[in-house]
Amino acid sequence: MTNPAERLVDLLDLEQIEVNIFRGRSPQESLQRVFGGQVAGQALVAAGRTTEGDRPVHSLHAYFLRPGRPGVPIVYQVERVRDGRSFTTRRVTAVQQGRTIFNLTASFHKPEVGSFEHQLPPAREVPDPESLPTVTQEIKEHLGALPEALERMARRQPFDIRYVDRLRWTPEETKDAEPRSAVWMRAVGPLGDDPLVHTCALTYASDMTLLDAVRIPVEPLWGPRGFDMASLDHAMWFHRPFRADEWFLYDQESPIATGGLGLARGRIYDLKGRLLVSVVQEGLFRAL
Repeated sequence: MTNPAERLVDLLDLEQIEVNIFRGRSPQESLQRVFGGQVAGQALVAAGRTTEGDRPVHSLHAYFLRPGRPGVPIVYQVERVRDGRSFTTRRVTAVQQGRTIFNLTASFHKPEVGSFEHQLPPAREVPDPESLPTVTQEIKEHLGALPEALERMARRQPFDIRYVDRLRWTPEETKDAEPRSAVWMRAVGPLGDDPLVHTCALTYASDMTLLDAVRIPVEPLWGPRGFDMASLDHAMWFHRPFRADEWFLYDQESPIATGGLGLARGRIYDLKGRLLVSVVQEGLFRAL
């Protein structure tokens, strides 16, 4: 498969090796650790595969406990915590080489009609995604060419990412910058029609840029890093149906960073400004 979107769907297609046990691939990458969004997305697939499929995911809460090793399969063990009339709960433990690396609890809710509805509008107006350059285009514009390592990464990237605010490249550009970031995203190709695949693909994407908001006042997002960064926990609430292969706006902010920890929260909207998903994550930041 050459299409990164197809590779993402394949990555999320776990092998069932027992009733409540699944095995996921972990591609051999140059990264030091397995991408957290991959583990979260695969764990959610494992949870969803043990339900009847008629109840969408409405929330997940997860902890990243140890870094995963690229190239080594990950086993997902599912505990069927509850099967109620309206809610289903699953707890997933991700194990690699005999050690737990990740825990996730997911809740599934039978769709129902609410007695009222409201949402706050997006915090600001943003340009249309098609009018913005891709990350690759911005890097080429700044550097003149794409470094070989970034070229390989861009070819494997399953999501088209477009920053609402132009990338900052120097410490001077980050001075007095607010801890906020917003990106338009969508899968680079069709993901099929399984709602669980779209939910898990967006879960994958939700870990890609969220901690940017913590770093923005401190250092440029691209170029040499002054901090080692790792996700610690991740929570998501899914409010409305969506497709991850259609444009969505990921509006992100960091209300606080202290004691080596940075908190980030995000709101995901569709093109019409409807709130689809809410996300909160805490990350660890240590100077290199």
